[in-house]
This record gives sequence, C-alpha cells and structure tokens, in this order.
Amino acid sequence: MIPCERCKKSQSLCVCDQVSPQATRLHVLILQHPQEPDHELGSGLLTHLMLPNSTLNIGLSWRNLAAALNQKDVNPTRWAVLYLGSGVKATGPIQTLQFVTNKGQPIERPDMLDGIVVLDGTWSQAKTLWWRNAWLLKLRRVILTPQQRSLYKELRIEPRRECLSTIESVAETLDALGEKPEVGVALKKIFVGLLEKYTPRESFCGF
Repeated sequence: MIPCERCKKSQSLCVCDQVSPQATRLHVLILQHPQEPDHELGSGLLTHLMLPNSTLNIGLSWRNLAAALNQKDVNPTRWAVLYLGSGVKATGPIQTLQFVTNKGQPIERPDMLDGIVVLDGTWSQAKTLWWRNAWLLKLRRVILTPQQRSLYKELRIEPRRECLSTIESVAETLDALGEKPEVGVALKKIFVGLLEKYTPRESFCGF
C-alpha cells in the first residue's frame, strides 16, 4: 500500500486529519538519523508537522548549527540540546528539565533561548548523531527526567526508563520551558491517536 505523502506512514496509521499546527516561540530542530528504522511509530516527522516553528533535517553530520538549520546568523549559546548523558549529578530533588555543565552538574536555566535540538532515531543512532556533531558541545545541555513513562508502554521497549518518543520529549521540554500548555497537550494527543491505530507485530527497542 502506498504510504501517505505527508506523514509517510501507511494509510492505516495516517493521522494527518488530526494535525493541528501549534505556534511556539522556541524553534525546534529535529536531527533524524537517515536509518531510523521505525517508520510506523517513529514521531520525528509528526512532531515537525505539528510545529510550524521547527526544522527536520535528515543526515549524519552537519558543519555547525547554522548549517543544520539552513540559516546564516545563529548564536549557539542561545540554543539547548537534549543531552544523552547519564543523568544529573545532584543529590537533591531533580527538576523535570535540568540544565547541566559538561560534567552533568546542575546549573541555572539561561535567561533566553532561541531553540532546542533533539536527536531522532534509536538510542544507538542518537548517540551516533551526538558524537558525529561536535558543535553540539557548544550548545546548552539540558537533561529531561520525565515523571511518567513513555506512552509507548508495551508497544516499544526502551533501553532506559527515562526514554521517551521524540514527540513526547519535545512536548515535555517545551512545557518545562514555558510554552503554552496546549502545545504539549496537542503533541501528546496526536501521538496517542497514532498509537491507538497501531496493531503490534513485534517489539522494538529504540530512542
């Protein structure tokens, strides 16, 4: 069966009729590994369709942030990347979204951000994207510690409890950074719509 031209999913999984674009102040840059295998439940493109102020770029490496965004004037210090480190190095309560140093030590949230970068693919593919793009080290690092497990539930086995789908990660991050609550709600709602249409055939371990 020919997949949907817009969302690239099979006709039985297409949720384009549920796409309700959400305006955000922050720009969302989604870097997708070219071999991201989960075309049925993958949510990178769906996230992009829901957020007009976003960029989806498929590849392995880019010269710098400006190249990844296809823009000229970009200040990396005003951008944050969802960090793939081992967690926040703190003994006290951990915030849902915590900015950290390159050693994982918690720091204060910056006064101003222009956007966030998320890596889309399996866990190992996301790590490949991280290591192949050294310019990510120039961005602010932020660690997401979700309070609830992924909506994937038993449909997809995650390598770490805190792993979420791309669309859930973006929803949680934007909410924590002060975007309108309805943005995160809409992102999660369309993801639930996709999951409700899915008939599992095999388990999948990814990011």
